[in-house]
Amino acid sequence: MKIREIFESKKQVISFEIFPPKFGTPLEKIDETVSQFAELKPDFMSVTYGAGGSQKDMTVEIASLVKNKYNIECLAHFTSVGHSKEEIDDILNVMKTSNIKNILALRGDPPRNQPDFDFSKNIYTYASEFIEDLKTKGNFCLGAAAYPEAHINCKRIKDDLYNLKNKVDKGVDFLITQLFFDNRIFFDFMDRISEMGIKCPVTPGIMPVFKANQIKTITELCGSSLPAKLVNMIDKYRDNEEDLRKAGIEYASNQIRELLDNGVDGVHIITMNRPKSTRQIMENVGLVGLSGAENYIQ
Repeated sequence: MKIREIFESKKQVISFEIFPPKFGTPLEKIDETVSQFAELKPDFMSVTYGAGGSQKDMTVEIASLVKNKYNIECLAHFTSVGHSKEEIDDILNVMKTSNIKNILALRGDPPRNQPDFDFSKNIYTYASEFIEDLKTKGNFCLGAAAYPEAHINCKRIKDDLYNLKNKVDKGVDFLITQLFFDNRIFFDFMDRISEMGIKCPVTPGIMPVFKANQIKTITELCGSSLPAKLVNMIDKYRDNEEDLRKAGIEYASNQIRELLDNGVDGVHIITMNRPKSTRQIMENVGLVGLSGAENYIQ
């Protein structure tokens, strides 16, 4: 099934994001983790892509596992950075043979060993160009990233919104936002894109806070802000990782509950490959054992 069809058929869509583990992790270990997420019955799961495509093979392998063994629709992240057209075509062919129908099309970050990577020399300078080309290369359902606080490399919010509208106009079926920690930022963002005529489904990305240093690094890389309430929480539990994990789960649960109560198209939980913590969030919100959010009781 294509993810756009899931959005068409359900009131609110619940999805998970997982990432390929460290290189060399046995497939049996990966399978065990995926199976624990599958028990929670998300509407779809996405699998991220290493910087510069560093884990592209494992991305497709895990996506295939999610789709073909556990019968859960999968969204394979696909970044164009650093790839030739031949490599892109090869990866698309593997996706087709693996029954993967959904792609999150991203330009991507610079390769880790090339921090000064020149995107103008890449096959695609912008994600919109990648999206436009993907539309001609197979009957894929395409998602794209949205940035409620604007992309970190975009100096003006107005320009970032224009870039987003361009991606949608090139053929995007749905959007998943970058993480944020204040729902007012998301609601304001939705007002702005509505004024621009963007009508495709938009699902907010929610990342629970588990480790103080980890969240600091992530927000510095992506440009997301930390509200005072969250900063105080992190400072309070900084030296106790388990207490911070519990507080982070509660914070994320409250975010998700408010988003669902306000009629969002869905919620995309950035799981950090933690099925136990993800289950606790789903239990807090009342979603464990349900197939998607259409049964969410407000």
